[in-house]
Amino acid sequence: MALVAAILLVLVLLGFYLSWRATRLDRLHHRVETARAALDAALLRRAAAVLGLAAADGLDPAVARSLAAAANSARRAGEGDRELAESELSRTLRGALDGAEPPDTLVPHLDEVAVAARGVHLARVFHNDAVADTRRARRSRLIRLLRLAGTAGLPEYFEMDDRPPRR
Repeated sequence: MALVAAILLVLVLLGFYLSWRATRLDRLHHRVETARAALDAALLRRAAAVLGLAAADGLDPAVARSLAAAANSARRAGEGDRELAESELSRTLRGALDGAEPPDTLVPHLDEVAVAARGVHLARVFHNDAVADTRRARRSRLIRLLRLAGTAGLPEYFEMDDRPPRR
């Protein structure tokens, strides 16, 4: 009788442990989804700030066209091309704004772009940290053996050039 009780206790404790691990993994996947949504919002905010800068008075028309084209390309990019389009927007921003002394009329727009660029960097760091934590948890033998991740796909890192322009 004591042996049956001990086995039953071990099975109950194992069930609680497995339930905890599955719940933790689910929370990690939810954290990745939330971080990805925040990253998407930050990228859209940066593209909108760049479009506002491109529409502002005092910017060279050729530079304004290239900024608007890069921002629109980044906004319309699909999942597979998004990293490249966002990196291209970062490079276009740096090429257009680095080293030039802006007119006073552009300063509010440049500040908005700088804040949005910082937001993109932070959102990308948080997203990639969440992906790293989830991937680390999913590497566990127990998680793989018992398929505690279910049908959830392995989250992907978001790699892009997010260096802001110098001011």
